[in-house]
Amino acid sequence: MTRALFIALSMVALATPAAARDSLGIYSGWGAFRDASPARCYAIAKPVRPRGSNGFVAIADWPDDGIRGQLHVRLSRTRNTRAAITLSIGERRFELIGGPRDAWAPDADTDAAIVGAIRSGRSMSVETVGVSGRAFADVYALQGAASAIDAAALGCFARNGAAPARW
Repeated sequence: MTRALFIALSMVALATPAAARDSLGIYSGWGAFRDASPARCYAIAKPVRPRGSNGFVAIADWPDDGIRGQLHVRLSRTRNTRAAITLSIGERRFELIGGPRDAWAPDADTDAAIVGAIRSGRSMSVETVGVSGRAFADVYALQGAASAIDAAALGCFARNGAAPARW
Protein backbone atom coordinates (compact mmCIF):
# COMPACT_ATOMS: atom_id res chain seq x y z
CA MET A 1 0.00 0.00 0.00
CA THR A 2 1.45 3.27 -1.04
CA ARG A 3 1.48 6.41 1.07
CA ALA A 4 -0.41 8.20 -1.73
CA LEU A 5 -3.24 5.62 -1.58
CA PHE A 6 -3.45 5.94 2.21
CA ILE A 7 -3.64 9.73 1.89
CA ALA A 8 -6.30 9.48 -0.85
CA LEU A 9 -8.47 7.10 1.21
CA SER A 10 -8.03 9.27 4.28
CA MET A 11 -9.10 12.34 2.31
CA VAL A 12 -12.24 10.53 1.14
CA ALA A 13 -13.00 9.55 4.72
CA LEU A 14 -12.44 13.12 5.87
CA ALA A 15 -14.91 14.40 3.27
CA THR A 16 -17.71 13.05 5.44
CA PRO A 17 -18.50 14.81 8.74
CA ALA A 18 -17.60 13.12 12.01
CA ALA A 19 -16.49 14.15 15.47
CA ALA A 20 -13.68 11.59 15.61
CA ARG A 21 -12.32 9.12 13.08
CA ASP A 22 -10.19 6.07 13.81
CA SER A 23 -8.35 4.21 11.07
CA LEU A 24 -9.03 0.49 11.38
CA GLY A 25 -6.68 -0.50 8.56
CA ILE A 26 -5.86 -0.29 4.88
CA TYR A 27 -6.41 -3.37 2.70
CA SER A 28 -5.08 -2.99 -0.85
CA GLY A 29 -7.22 -0.18 -2.27
CA TRP A 30 -9.77 -0.22 0.57
CA GLY A 31 -9.67 1.49 3.95
CA ALA A 32 -11.67 0.78 7.10
CA PHE A 33 -12.62 3.58 9.50
CA ARG A 34 -14.68 4.13 12.65
CA ASP A 35 -16.44 7.36 13.61
CA ALA A 36 -17.44 8.03 17.22
CA SER A 37 -20.43 10.31 16.63
CA PRO A 38 -22.60 9.36 14.98
CA ALA A 39 -21.41 5.83 15.66
CA ARG A 40 -20.54 4.16 12.38
CA CYS A 41 -17.84 2.02 10.84
CA TYR A 42 -17.21 1.69 7.14
CA ALA A 43 -15.04 0.26 4.40
CA ILE A 44 -14.34 2.76 1.64
CA ALA A 45 -12.55 2.91 -1.72
CA LYS A 46 -11.97 5.29 -4.59
CA PRO A 47 -12.57 4.15 -8.17
CA VAL A 48 -9.63 2.92 -10.23
CA ARG A 49 -11.38 4.51 -13.24
CA PRO A 50 -11.75 7.37 -13.69
CA ARG A 51 -8.48 8.16 -11.93
CA GLY A 52 -8.44 11.26 -9.78
CA SER A 53 -12.21 11.13 -9.35
CA ASN A 54 -13.90 12.45 -6.22
CA GLY A 55 -16.23 9.45 -6.30
CA PHE A 56 -16.16 6.62 -3.77
CA VAL A 57 -17.99 3.53 -2.60
CA ALA A 58 -18.56 2.76 1.07
CA ILE A 59 -20.06 -0.16 2.97
CA ALA A 60 -21.17 1.11 6.38
CA ASP A 61 -22.35 -0.29 9.68
CA TRP A 62 -24.51 1.90 11.94
CA PRO A 63 -24.62 -0.10 15.21
CA ASP A 64 -26.95 2.26 17.10
CA ASP A 65 -29.52 1.82 14.32
CA GLY A 66 -28.95 -1.93 13.84
CA ILE A 67 -27.80 -1.38 10.24
CA ARG A 68 -25.05 -3.54 8.80
CA GLY A 69 -23.46 -3.52 5.35
CA GLN A 70 -25.24 -0.49 3.88
CA LEU A 71 -23.95 0.56 0.45
CA HIS A 72 -23.34 4.20 -0.48
CA VAL A 73 -21.87 5.27 -3.81
CA ARG A 74 -20.71 8.81 -4.54
CA LEU A 75 -20.66 9.04 -8.33
CA SER A 76 -17.70 10.58 -10.12
CA ARG A 77 -20.04 12.83 -12.13
CA THR A 78 -23.50 14.28 -11.84
CA ARG A 79 -26.03 11.95 -13.42
CA ASN A 80 -29.26 12.52 -15.27
CA THR A 81 -31.76 11.74 -12.50
CA ARG A 82 -34.03 9.99 -15.01
CA ALA A 83 -31.30 7.49 -15.87
CA ALA A 84 -31.01 4.10 -14.19
CA ILE A 85 -28.00 3.32 -11.99
CA THR A 86 -26.63 -0.21 -12.38
CA LEU A 87 -23.98 -1.80 -10.18
CA SER A 88 -22.24 -4.77 -11.83
CA ILE A 89 -20.02 -7.41 -10.22
CA GLY A 90 -19.14 -10.26 -12.55
CA GLU A 91 -22.40 -11.53 -14.00
CA ARG A 92 -24.50 -10.00 -11.20
CA ARG A 93 -26.44 -6.77 -11.82
CA PHE A 94 -28.14 -4.62 -9.20
CA GLU A 95 -30.36 -1.61 -9.80
CA LEU A 96 -29.60 1.22 -7.39
CA ILE A 97 -31.62 4.28 -6.38
CA GLY A 98 -30.22 7.75 -5.86
CA GLY A 99 -29.91 11.42 -6.49
CA PRO A 100 -27.72 13.44 -8.82
CA ARG A 101 -24.39 12.35 -7.23
CA ASP A 102 -25.24 9.54 -4.80
CA ALA A 103 -26.66 6.02 -5.07
CA TRP A 104 -27.82 3.32 -2.65
CA ALA A 105 -29.33 -0.12 -2.70
CA PRO A 106 -33.13 0.04 -2.54
CA ASP A 107 -33.33 -2.20 0.56
CA ALA A 108 -31.36 -4.22 3.12
CA ASP A 109 -31.71 -7.47 1.14
CA THR A 110 -30.06 -5.86 -1.89
CA ASP A 111 -27.32 -4.42 0.36
CA ALA A 112 -26.62 -7.96 1.64
CA ALA A 113 -26.56 -9.42 -1.89
CA ILE A 114 -24.18 -6.68 -3.06
CA VAL A 115 -21.82 -7.23 -0.11
CA GLY A 116 -21.86 -10.97 -0.84
CA ALA A 117 -21.00 -10.33 -4.49
CA ILE A 118 -18.23 -7.88 -3.50
CA ARG A 119 -16.68 -10.56 -1.29
CA SER A 120 -16.28 -12.95 -4.22
CA GLY A 121 -15.73 -10.44 -7.03
CA ARG A 122 -12.63 -9.02 -8.65
CA SER A 123 -14.03 -5.71 -9.86
CA MET A 124 -17.22 -3.70 -9.69
CA SER A 125 -18.65 -0.96 -11.87
CA VAL A 126 -21.41 1.55 -11.34
CA GLU A 127 -22.92 2.71 -14.63
CA THR A 128 -25.36 5.50 -15.41
CA VAL A 129 -25.87 8.44 -17.77
CA GLY A 130 -24.50 11.90 -17.03
CA VAL A 131 -26.35 15.18 -17.38
CA SER A 132 -24.61 15.57 -20.75
CA GLY A 133 -26.44 12.47 -22.01
CA ARG A 134 -23.24 10.40 -22.18
CA ALA A 135 -22.96 7.12 -20.33
CA PHE A 136 -20.21 6.76 -17.75
CA ALA A 137 -18.95 4.08 -15.38
CA ASP A 138 -17.01 4.21 -12.14
CA VAL A 139 -14.85 1.08 -11.78
CA TYR A 140 -13.58 -0.32 -8.48
CA ALA A 141 -11.01 -3.02 -7.76
CA LEU A 142 -12.33 -5.37 -5.08
CA GLN A 143 -9.03 -6.75 -3.78
CA GLY A 144 -9.00 -6.03 -0.05
CA ALA A 145 -12.73 -5.18 0.07
CA ALA A 146 -13.75 -8.22 2.14
CA SER A 147 -11.00 -7.55 4.70
CA ALA A 148 -11.95 -3.87 4.96
CA ILE A 149 -15.66 -4.72 5.33
CA ASP A 150 -14.79 -7.22 8.08
CA ALA A 151 -12.48 -4.74 9.84
CA ALA A 152 -15.24 -2.12 9.81
CA ALA A 153 -17.80 -4.57 11.21
CA LEU A 154 -15.38 -5.67 13.93
CA GLY A 155 -14.58 -2.04 14.70
CA CYS A 156 -18.23 -1.38 15.52
CA PHE A 157 -18.54 -4.70 17.36
CA ALA A 158 -15.56 -3.80 19.57
CA ARG A 159 -17.02 -0.34 20.21
CA ASN A 160 -20.33 -1.69 21.45
CA GLY A 161 -19.06 -4.85 23.12
CA ALA A 162 -21.83 -6.87 21.50
CA ALA A 163 -23.37 -7.07 18.08
CA PRO A 164 -26.98 -6.00 17.60
CA ALA A 165 -29.46 -8.86 17.26
CA ARG A 166 -29.73 -8.33 13.47
CA TRP A 167 -26.02 -9.03 13.05
